[in-house]
Amino acid sequence: MSTSSPVELKGFEAFDQLATMLAVTDAEGRCLFCNAALEGMVGVSRRNLLRRSVFDWIVDPSDLAQTLSRVAGNQVSSARFDAQLRRLPIGGGELPVHVIVCQTDRPGTVLVEMIEIEQQTRLDREDRWHSLAQANKELVRNLAHEIKNPLGGIRGAAQLLEMELESRELREYTQVVIHEADRLQALVDRLLAPHRRPHIVGDVNIHEVCERVRSLMLAEFPRGLSITRDYDTSLPEFRGDREQLIQAVLNITRNAAQALAERIERGDAGIVMRTRAARQLTIARERFRLALELHIEDNGPGVPESIRDRIFHPLVSGRDNGTGLGLTLAQTFVEQHRGTIECDSTPGRTVFKILLPLP
Repeated sequence: MSTSSPVELKGFEAFDQLATMLAVTDAEGRCLFCNAALEGMVGVSRRNLLRRSVFDWIVDPSDLAQTLSRVAGNQVSSARFDAQLRRLPIGGGELPVHVIVCQTDRPGTVLVEMIEIEQQTRLDREDRWHSLAQANKELVRNLAHEIKNPLGGIRGAAQLLEMELESRELREYTQVVIHEADRLQALVDRLLAPHRRPHIVGDVNIHEVCERVRSLMLAEFPRGLSITRDYDTSLPEFRGDREQLIQAVLNITRNAAQALAERIERGDAGIVMRTRAARQLTIARERFRLALELHIEDNGPGVPESIRDRIFHPLVSGRDNGTGLGLTLAQTFVEQHRGTIECDSTPGRTVFKILLPLP
């Protein structure tokens, strides 16, 4: 086994600035160094990764073991193949990656580079979502303003007409008009809410936000729903609008709870609120050294496939009585903090992930 140690590999620390996942190993696959991108993706601290074999990270390590042996033995200078990267925490899932193994200028060491196969696809999807979201917000805001003025006139005319009517039966019709006008006014106000409310910036602790949402949800659903905490308490505070973030997290969590209606009745509905740190993360084409990940996971039926690509669009809802504004507002509030929201949904497990840059 190679005698190289992490102390001898200090020169590789520049790899921490790269978005690509990189590790330096010996011929037997013992990890001698790993960069921040790999640490964040695998979900285990660097100190623990340095004690493991890189074969633990791959679902089927046979190709990696054979390639490491060939490269370390100077049979080939480099080789590449596709594999499934295992995220080590339980429930972390797997990630398709393209693996490149090559020699280094230090005897007995091999460089293992892993590129997320869907990384470019995800970035392109984020760009499309961002452009579409901006267009939708402009459309909704303009439409709401156009509706607002005549709506006030309709309501006022109905009130004046009601004052002139003596028949109780006819006044019931004017009450219907007034009631529906008020309902539409409330909808318009919700559409315009993100553009009206001032952005109040202060120090925010994400776990205080989560605890506030958790208490509200348990008060709303006192039986049949459990909300589990899984917090990384080392996460620092950051500057943001606390009330906006509470509303964003509340909208997503309430949406999850409403999707769990049947399981709540059976008493086995569950939501997990999980916080983690992510390093060297790209959000909307901008690279951040450190970011916060908030996962809101439920064991519900999943997002209907017919709307999975449109769940953040305004007025799109998977429920008959839904307004389709909760996730739209959540996305707007998160984007105002330079963050983004991602969704991964399969029957029995839906995860909404909020990403926010940290100082």
